[in-house]
Amino acid sequence: MKILGKMLLIPMTLVSSVYAAGAAQPASGARDLLQVGTGSYGCSAQDIAHYVARRAAGPISVDGRLDEPSWQMAEKSPRFVDMVTGAPGFYDTRTAILWDDENLYAGLWLEEPYVEAHQSKTGSLIFLENDAEVFIDGGDAYSEFEINALGTTYQVFFIWRDAYKKGGAFDAPEFDVMQHQALTFGGDYDRADRSFWTGTHPRGLRWAFLDWGVPGLRHAVHVDGTINESSAADKGWTVELAFPWKGLKDLAAGRSLPPHDGDIWRIFFGRFELLKPGGAELNPHPAWVMSRHAVYDTHIPECFPYVQMSGKTVEK
Repeated sequence: MKILGKMLLIPMTLVSSVYAAGAAQPASGARDLLQVGTGSYGCSAQDIAHYVARRAAGPISVDGRLDEPSWQMAEKSPRFVDMVTGAPGFYDTRTAILWDDENLYAGLWLEEPYVEAHQSKTGSLIFLENDAEVFIDGGDAYSEFEINALGTTYQVFFIWRDAYKKGGAFDAPEFDVMQHQALTFGGDYDRADRSFWTGTHPRGLRWAFLDWGVPGLRHAVHVDGTINESSAADKGWTVELAFPWKGLKDLAAGRSLPPHDGDIWRIFFGRFELLKPGGAELNPHPAWVMSRHAVYDTHIPECFPYVQMSGKTVEK
């Protein structure tokens, strides 16, 4: 791979694979994989990653550098794969997960020859550029967190509409759809004829709360290079996150906070990449994830990796 000024010169074999990864599954193709009435959408059981998260060996300073001994000893995930095809992403991306009695920690390592980010307002649609993403499932609800290399964040809380009931777990002022101007959401592709009103996922629509954020969440990024500067190649950037267990109470679904040894959570890790080979923007943007979804849709909790909390402390 040659690098010249702002232009990234990629061998044609790589360019072909990028186009395949980014556009292999158009909206119609994603909907074609939905087996109506079966509840089957997206990945198979064999696609879903499994990860064992160990306890941190000491304090974690959330500065984005991932240089504490615990991170050095933590097991990194395999290289992320294309969300649709399962082929390895050609920029290396990996994650590791730790925890203690106060927090769930996530670290991400993102290779990037030219680290770039421009959106600086909280809540901006940063996935339209380059970002890293973490979704946490809670059965009847799930959270979405995104961050770019400037540290700009985007968060949404989703409640499945069939779980939003009078007297239910989400019948509370903080989830009043009128007061918080919640929006309905049917998935990444929800505007075809047969899915226009109910969305693409077999479970149907979700309420989306855009004014929500994980209480007490700490986040930081570190750029190994110079952001938005193309005169020299960068190595990439890292993300460090601390989700307080008490801030995840609406996603616990009966699980202990902090967790017990052996408890399992479903957590999605991924990144989206804005690429313009030959000056033409790839659409949809390539998405590299820990677990293949088989369709271009991040909002499939059934495909999120299994993360088992181990009571053992991380060690060499």
